Amino acid sequence: MVHVPGIPRLYDAILRDHFLRNRQMAFLSGPRQVGKTTTCRSLAGHYLNWDDPDDRRLIVEGSGAVARRLGLDRAGKGTSVVVFDELHKHRKWRDFLKGLFDIYGEAARFLVTGSSRLDVFRRAGDSLMGRYCPYRMHPLSVGELLHPTAPRDLLAPPAELPEGEFRALLDHGGFPDPLVKRDPRVTRSWRRQRRDLVLRMDSRDFTNISDIARLEVLGDILAERSATQLVFARLASDLSVAIDTARRWVDALASLHYGFLLRPWSKSIAKSLRKEPKWYLRDWSGIANPGARAETFVAAHLLKAVEGWTDLGFGDFELRYLRDKQKREVDFVVIRDGKPWMLVEAKAGDGPLSPALEYFQAATKAPHAFQVVVDAPFVVADAVERKGPVIVPARTLLSQLL
Repeated sequence: MVHVPGIPRLYDAILRDHFLRNRQMAFLSGPRQVGKTTTCRSLAGHYLNWDDPDDRRLIVEGSGAVARRLGLDRAGKGTSVVVFDELHKHRKWRDFLKGLFDIYGEAARFLVTGSSRLDVFRRAGDSLMGRYCPYRMHPLSVGELLHPTAPRDLLAPPAELPEGEFRALLDHGGFPDPLVKRDPRVTRSWRRQRRDLVLRMDSRDFTNISDIARLEVLGDILAERSATQLVFARLASDLSVAIDTARRWVDALASLHYGFLLRPWSKSIAKSLRKEPKWYLRDWSGIANPGARAETFVAAHLLKAVEGWTDLGFGDFELRYLRDKQKREVDFVVIRDGKPWMLVEAKAGDGPLSPALEYFQAATKAPHAFQVVVDAPFVVADAVERKGPVIVPARTLLSQLL
């Protein structure tokens, strides 16, 4: 059965499973408009939003005031989920949560969410150590549309997403609102609004960058350079800023989920490229170049998988790319517990198998190597059964991921 936004998301199931198994708080981060608030409200017995003035006043009064208002200090109330939305905007959010959890952690389950990454949750330090589990929410994907349930295994069996659903996902992106409406004008308008929110509002709220006009120029440049290796000297020249400033601004836009960076993997690769990262937009729907859109589409799916697998405890995963000084390149390498596990080359259309896949598979000893073709029709085949380099439809491989 195909599930669409409005029907419970993968993250609904993951968080329900978390609270069945754990008493620790759950921290949910992710891009603007990815569906965090909808998911949290579906789970919440109590919902407090820092951006609501009344809720903010209550939170500022402290954990005791919140506990009294919600009845957490009374016996026999049962255990409900309390959601704090955008709480990281509170300057003393760590102390607030620590006090609330330590005193009332048996009386309720706490779910904390926010729009900005900025590594705010992961920098919490010893004050919250052992008291929370982080989860990173991503836009909808092929796998989530097919099976929005908490996974029990790393990979699902291959399943076919109907062509209309796959094409809508590719054309309108994975953010719920434009994907549901599937109207090109709505999608374009939504894309412009999201761009303005991130580059104007979020950049002011969550960074110390004062030159917002020039940051918007950078955002427009990066929108045209998805799936490319960044040359910071060139960016700095385009913006008339120092190279270190260009790096810092790109990192800020990545922290705000405008896009994400992939670093090269250099271990065990002779004469590997060790410097510049590749850049990908979070929303692939507006990318005009078919090759760049296909690569960004696959990149977003792989990033969702590696971050989800890590958050769910399947192992320590990360996503990198491979390139050496002879300009041999593979778009992606999935690192599993410190070792290359899966090589992926993304293509918009069919073509010969990339020789770089075989070269880098031999060099890295990665068990799997795929050339993923976005326009290829679905085939019933478990992609990971093959060990050597193989051409596989994106509809097949991506159906096995989160």
